Amino acid sequence: MTLSTYTPGLYASFKHQTYTHRQLVPVPSKGLLRIERGAVRTVTWSDQGTAITLGYWGVGDVIGQPLSGVEPYQIECKTHVEISYIPANLCDRSLDEIFKHIQQTQALFYILRTESLRDRLLQLLVWLGQKFGREVAQGVLIDLRLTHQELSEAIGITRITVTRLMGRLEEEGFIDRTRPQYIVLTSRL
Repeated sequence: MTLSTYTPGLYASFKHQTYTHRQLVPVPSKGLLRIERGAVRTVTWSDQGTAITLGYWGVGDVIGQPLSGVEPYQIECKTHVEISYIPANLCDRSLDEIFKHIQQTQALFYILRTESLRDRLLQLLVWLGQKFGREVAQGVLIDLRLTHQELSEAIGITRITVTRLMGRLEEEGFIDRTRPQYIVLTSRL
């Protein structure tokens, strides 16, 4: 898991809001949001109405439309989430988190440019495991409930292709999906 350089004292006085799984977080037009607990994904849509995942974000990450510049911009809770608001005039205190946001965005862009669809999916799963994973007996459990549709939206391929590739990765021994919507990266990786 990635550790944040977040300093709690800087944000202690900020108001925290809580949200439930699948709930949408209101997006402020100015300032940023910092994830204190839980995980979210940010999403936009193509002109044809296709959902495009912009990223998955967890504890210590800062997010917001000003970092993206993309319209529309939506924040969907993947777990129960606690978020604090960082006013625009105090965003300079979050430079480490902003740099981390840029690095994560670049890592996802790199994954998206992988030509082999199988490798693209596997790289996304490894990235999610590093960010949201926890050790279990079989390997690393990605501690997010992810649908094949959400995975397809994250890497720009069809849901059917994700389903087929997930089966292939399981046959090859890279993942274990004995529990629906939970993915374990096996120690084979």
